Amino acid sequence: MRYIYIDGYNILNSWPNLKPKNDTEFEGARQSLIEKMQNYGGYNGDNIFIIFDAHLVQGSLEKEEIVGNVTVVFTKEGETADSYIERTVNNLGRRKNVLVVTNDSLEQQLIFQRGAIRMSSLEFYHEVKNIEKTIKEQTKLLSYRKTDRIEDSLDEKILKKLEKMRRGC
Repeated sequence: MRYIYIDGYNILNSWPNLKPKNDTEFEGARQSLIEKMQNYGGYNGDNIFIIFDAHLVQGSLEKEEIVGNVTVVFTKEGETADSYIERTVNNLGRRKNVLVVTNDSLEQQLIFQRGAIRMSSLEFYHEVKNIEKTIKEQTKLLSYRKTDRIEDSLDEKILKKLEKMRRGC
């Protein structure tokens, strides 16, 4: 099981299908990212943490919300997503399988020194797209396998009785 720490605004500003065009679209973009990560984490069995900066919000306290298999964190005033991720990964040490998704090159170096794997937002975007494609293909296969025949849902004893009735026995 992996622990994936994502710099939320870093992702929102780099993924083409999530990038908000103005300030009013950030909430919708955050929700879309959370939904995508629920699917991704559910498929892979990963623990996902999306960290959003709130360091410029005066009086902001750290908030943590669990949405399905995703933990969403808004940092406290004066703390960036990078510093939250560094602190958390440092506490995990090398005991856990940790992946950090960010484009910040200094952050990537620090995380690597603490024993975590690093990935750029764009690399992660392609990984998520591949998983979404796999999920669609598997869902399509499952839907093709399903049949709507009554005999597929009936108990074997009932089927035998019906067959006897059909033959007039």
